[in-house]
Amino acid sequence: MELSDYQRLSRRTALYPRAAWLAYPALGLAGEAGEVAEHAKKAIRDERGMVGEERRAAMAKELGDVLWYLAQLATELGLDLDEIAEANLQKLLSRQRRGVLSGSGDER
Repeated sequence: MELSDYQRLSRRTALYPRAAWLAYPALGLAGEAGEVAEHAKKAIRDERGMVGEERRAAMAKELGDVLWYLAQLATELGLDLDEIAEANLQKLLSRQRRGVLSGSGDER
């Protein structure tokens, strides 16, 4: 499945207040990303950094939620996930070619 297909199809399930068109998906994205991070923290704390099948499955579900909110936010902003992914990959490959993958700043 292409990201843009997922973006289009997932829109069918996007039920939230229109007045919160920006805040709802942005806050949902942050919340779901936090749940992924919480699983990572617990794997470090409780499982010596190992990820068992149960945790892996739980993280897959949370990552699906991250993807859903990302798709809704992109749609609300009039952006296409395929284009976002391509632009990000090109940015990273450029940094790799120039030897600046490490470091900070968006314009390196």
